[in-house]
Amino acid sequence: MLQTQIEKVIGTFNEYPRTFWKVVFITFIDRVGGALIFPFFALYLTSKFNVGMADVGILFATFSLSGLAGNAIGGALTDRFGRKKIIIFGLITSSFSLVAMGFAASFQTFFVLALFIGILADVAGPAREAMIADILPEEKRAGGYGILRVAFNLSVTIGPAIGGLLAGVSYLLLFTSDAVISLLTVVLVATLLPETKPQRHADAPQETVAKTFAGYGKVFRDLTFMLFLGFVLLQVLAYMNMNTTLGVYLRDQFGTSASRYGLLLSINAAMVVLFQFSITRRVEKLSPTLMLALGTFLYAVGFSMYGYVSSYIMFIVAMVIITIGEMITAPVQQALTAKFAPEEMRGRYMAVAGLAWGIPFMIGPYLAGLIIDGPRPERLWYIAGFIGLLSALGFLNLGRAIAYRHKEQSSSQVMSEPV
Repeated sequence: MLQTQIEKVIGTFNEYPRTFWKVVFITFIDRVGGALIFPFFALYLTSKFNVGMADVGILFATFSLSGLAGNAIGGALTDRFGRKKIIIFGLITSSFSLVAMGFAASFQTFFVLALFIGILADVAGPAREAMIADILPEEKRAGGYGILRVAFNLSVTIGPAIGGLLAGVSYLLLFTSDAVISLLTVVLVATLLPETKPQRHADAPQETVAKTFAGYGKVFRDLTFMLFLGFVLLQVLAYMNMNTTLGVYLRDQFGTSASRYGLLLSINAAMVVLFQFSITRRVEKLSPTLMLALGTFLYAVGFSMYGYVSSYIMFIVAMVIITIGEMITAPVQQALTAKFAPEEMRGRYMAVAGLAWGIPFMIGPYLAGLIIDGPRPERLWYIAGFIGLLSALGFLNLGRAIAYRHKEQSSSQVMSEPV
């Protein structure tokens, strides 16, 4: 039995190139730092500056809005200059930004910092996504993204638990620890990773930076891709509550401590570590839109439960349901995004795909904060469930649009072939 499991692990390792495993290792190191602090942002802001969730929501909106700008800049620069340089630049600016946030003396100062830091912090996002698409062939991407999520969630299993302990001593320790880990990651990227940007054809004209940015117009004219992102946006509008408003809601309504909230997130991460790859293996050959619909439906069930359950055991059950949905949807969604993107435009497609995450985090915490600060805070979870159902229905109908797109592309290729 043990020998069989070892053979499976070795077989899986050999299925993927060494560069991919280097990316997995570096992602794990980097995400440990991020997992130290991000789940505790709302708790930190509300406790240190004595503000409500609506105010925190405005801050998240500001940070996300500037992040969208950084994402757009990063996507174009990724396609123009390559992946590795942009990742290193993003990590360095992120480390200094985090230290500045930790020393912010007032909510107003923190707000101003968020406006500028959001741009720099998200520059490297499209480069990371494009690098995975560069390294792996299409048939391996869902499995590869699944493995990457295992590394990510292994770090999240460790991060919130350590972050909860550090937060008990000083929130400044969270910011400085994340900054140090970001600088360590810079060294690893610089020494271990090659540049993966596909080589430009010798007869292809050199594209100017202005034309690279103008290429975003082509992305936005890809109507099937934009429809797909619309349904992802709804999905994320429900999902974003897990790392923003859930901790505050459980604290204020049920007296749940930061450490117990951190444990919920650790359960989520531990499940991904244990089961993500096996689930991805089962779903990667099935209809991606059907799997997205199924996973998003589980989001709707899990998040709505927080509106009517009141015991910590049931909080765990709801998190388990949400996590199963997450394990189904996340790698399939990432692989489908990569499939939409032409090779020479991966950075820009990944940047536009970031809108489906940036916009919910820009408006969601504020709107959710208005509900949580109101007389019936439990309504937030019923609304999140309803939005999840809308997204699931959208994914169910998306398959026909994708099939039509592939038919049109096949017809165009046949027409362009020489007789």
